[in-house]
Amino acid sequence: MEGTVFAPALEGIKNVKSEQGEILSQPFLEVCKQILPVIEKFGAAMTLVKSDIGGNISRLESKYSSSPTKFNYLYSLVQVEVETKTAKSSSSCTNGLLWLTRAMDFLVALFRNLIEHTDWSMSQACTDSYNKTLKKWHGWLASSSFTVAMKLAPDRKKFMDVIQGGGDVNADIEKFCTTFSPFLEENHKFLARFGLDELKAS
Repeated sequence: MEGTVFAPALEGIKNVKSEQGEILSQPFLEVCKQILPVIEKFGAAMTLVKSDIGGNISRLESKYSSSPTKFNYLYSLVQVEVETKTAKSSSSCTNGLLWLTRAMDFLVALFRNLIEHTDWSMSQACTDSYNKTLKKWHGWLASSSFTVAMKLAPDRKKFMDVIQGGGDVNADIEKFCTTFSPFLEENHKFLARFGLDELKAS
């Protein structure tokens, strides 16, 4: 296989923005989806994260599919809910986008840890990125399930070998983090404008 497991996502990132610089729903969700095979390589440690990301992508996608023209731009999914005052509902697309963004924040932090702290074990890298990103939004239950799951993290070297494929994995991780992070920051800023960036897990 040519390239690392990040290759499809890196290719997809090029299409996330419209010519006017707006984030497009389908391409953004596609890139998040292309990270799922990377998460799969973590095995049991990431089952929660994977199902969370997968579930939120499906929720946003089904809304998008209901009217692709209307929901061509990612934030239109939220705007509709803000207007109808349904944005804070736990099954809303707003909630889906918020948690999808947070989960991706966690993964970006984790990928960065893997290239910046070469001496860290996988569970160290996971725990550090969890503490920096998701922990403050999780209740006690989610937090403890996560801590347990991290103990199942795979051996770091094995993991890096698996995701390497035929490419330079560190360069691809670096590139993914650098090019994908701005979209996540934009999502947070957008949600914060409506006071929707602080919602916690029940």
